[in-house]
Amino acid sequence: MKTFLISAVTALAFVATPVLAERMAAPEGAEVYFVNIEDGAIVSAPVKVVFGLSGMGVAPAGTEKENTGHHHILINRAPLGEGPDGAEELEYGLPADDNHVHFGGGQTEVTLDLAPGQHTLQLVLGDMNHVPHDPPVVSDVITITVE
Repeated sequence: MKTFLISAVTALAFVATPVLAERMAAPEGAEVYFVNIEDGAIVSAPVKVVFGLSGMGVAPAGTEKENTGHHHILINRAPLGEGPDGAEELEYGLPADDNHVHFGGGQTEVTLDLAPGQHTLQLVLGDMNHVPHDPPVVSDVITITVE
């Protein structure tokens, strides 16, 4: 039993290490931004969103390479680091749900099927483990209206 417990603790430590590791540094001046839409835009569904990035490179999730990351888009939620789960997402990474869309394959655009009405969008660059960099590389939050 003692051997099993030691093995389980070792395995857990190995799996948890990336989550507990220090956040990856972002170079000064790195930016992520929307290329084809801006705050206040009135658009039709489906909405094509093109992601821009300067000062860093794009790499698929799981790729450990300095000054790289992959895109996430936050939809209809508080800005990164704010709201009920804000502190956790900065420390442990972004969840995957309707409000947090991951592009772990290194994609740089998406077509969103958003319902008519107002929607907020924010781009966030995540490291190999979906954890925002330090400091976070995020776009401004924009509001668009889907007709």
